[in-house]
Amino acid sequence: MEDKLNATYITLGGHVELQKYRYLYFVVMFTLYILIICCNSTIVSLIVIHKNLHEPMYIFIAALLINSILYSTNIYPKLLIDFMSEKQVIYFQACLFQTFVYYTLATSEFLLLAVMAYDRYVSICKPLQYQTILTKTTVSVLLILAWLMPACEIAVSVALNANIKLCTFTLKSIFCNNSIYKSQCVSSVALSIYGVFMLVNIALFPVLFILFTYTRILIILYQSNKIFRRKAVQTCLPHLLVLISFSCFFIYDIIIVKLESDFSITARLIMTLQVIVYHPLLNPIIYGVKMKKISIHLKRLLYTCGFRSNRTNISTL
Repeated sequence: MEDKLNATYITLGGHVELQKYRYLYFVVMFTLYILIICCNSTIVSLIVIHKNLHEPMYIFIAALLINSILYSTNIYPKLLIDFMSEKQVIYFQACLFQTFVYYTLATSEFLLLAVMAYDRYVSICKPLQYQTILTKTTVSVLLILAWLMPACEIAVSVALNANIKLCTFTLKSIFCNNSIYKSQCVSSVALSIYGVFMLVNIALFPVLFILFTYTRILIILYQSNKIFRRKAVQTCLPHLLVLISFSCFFIYDIIIVKLESDFSITARLIMTLQVIVYHPLLNPIIYGVKMKKISIHLKRLLYTCGFRSNRTNISTL
């Protein structure tokens, strides 16, 4: 009976001195989660409200920020519950589902960045054809594919692992990721090959496509005048910054899983927190500051909120 229970639940053993710092962990992570939701939702709301932001580029940005909200919501609520619980456990099937959502959203970000790179390529290299190439239908199809392709490919992997026999029931992590596959008694060569196929198809290929499109863009910019070059850089730079930051965090995740035995539990926790904290916060900051049209609306919003707050304070006096 005990073996059956052990096979049903997975223990998340990546926490460091949780009994001692549980309230500090809870307050810090809850604050970060609220910041992530508020920052990303604010930019998305600005894009939805203002008609001059109803362009493919800003629609793709909104999709990317919604992706960050979903990515964080997949992790933080369970994490906050664990901080206040005596035992940090999760039902095996729920762990698989969290893993599925985590990697679906993570890899879809690469595809969304590839779509955004294509948008910039058409805008800069084929400006006269932009309206005919990136129609509303095309934008909708690209967005659907960016989420659907990773979901289908990762669903296959999760389904194949749903009935695997586990030999260890403790993950060296604070949430479910690929480390769950290291708990199986016998590693499958077929599943390992399929994992490499997925990594190449929904991560490496999009990155190579992005590098190709930006190489083409740089060639065009080199041949253009300074004014056009400056405007193009203003729209391309944020995408490149997000790509670089997300690629670094994705590599972090792979390192944590593949080389977990070579790191102390504290080092693994720090690296894991970098994956789930910095990137969802960086996205809205980068696009809110670097994208001129969004920055203008954001400043107006902050000014309006500040002005109303001052009027309220004065009236109460």
